[in-house]
Amino acid sequence: MFSGLSAFPLTPMNEHSLDEKAFVRLIDRLVVSNVDSIGVLGSTGNYAYMTIAERARTVRLAVENAGNVPVIAGIGALRTRDILTLAEDAEAAGVSGVLLAPMSYQKLLPEEVYELYETVTHALSVPLCVYDNPGTTQFVFTDELHGQIAQLPNVASIKIPGVPKNPAEARSRVERLRSQIPAHVTVGVSGDAFAAYGLTAGCDAWYSVIGGVFPATALAITRSAKTGNVQEATRLSERLQPLWELFSEYGGSLRVIAAAAELLGLVENPCLPLPLKTLSGEGRQQLARLIDELDLS
Repeated sequence: MFSGLSAFPLTPMNEHSLDEKAFVRLIDRLVVSNVDSIGVLGSTGNYAYMTIAERARTVRLAVENAGNVPVIAGIGALRTRDILTLAEDAEAAGVSGVLLAPMSYQKLLPEEVYELYETVTHALSVPLCVYDNPGTTQFVFTDELHGQIAQLPNVASIKIPGVPKNPAEARSRVERLRSQIPAHVTVGVSGDAFAAYGLTAGCDAWYSVIGGVFPATALAITRSAKTGNVQEATRLSERLQPLWELFSEYGGSLRVIAAAAELLGLVENPCLPLPLKTLSGEGRQQLARLIDELDLS
């Protein structure tokens, strides 16, 4: 489950409710594409903007419509109390695993992060992926802390930020982390622009934003990398450079990928919780051209 392509779909919503039909449409698209797993309520899934009840409903919809594709649900929250509730809801819905980032308003200390994972993993009955995302959490894991957390029960994977593009440096980065963690814990790369480099450097999984809307495009990169075709994986990733540049220009992938879902007719506009907005004007026109020119699907 914590290997191959894990596709993270958008959770479309407005100020009144979740767009359940559109969400199911996104899940169906991933199932038909035969992704290796579906990661709901990650950063692209808008989990930080949702109530506990909305999140429980989203997870149930995902599991009910995912068929045989494993569902991994994000359970991050500001308080440990709420994380435990979200974990219980996810397990009750039938998820195959959970994803936890050390979310905070007051920046967390390493000992607080360790205690968080210790508390949650001992309460779980499903495997957990550690979500290392300093861009949103402002918390920077050390490999040593990853190693300590990886020894806890039910820890099965670590989702790391992008690796260096230099092949030797990328492999060294992955190997340093692997030297600290048990052999059964997989390493997955995020940061879509760096996914091909992470996979060819030895990462087991790609936790993918574009996979949630363009699963065929993401699968082509994943399959090439996992079969050892480094040149093809790199080529397929580098041809998407204009898309990666849009991600950087608009503060990350969320606004761009949400606009892409709108342009494809998969969701209605608006599909993000205010004050977030998708692309408009020239940015939106540029994205529409890229979807066509790059044949994103």
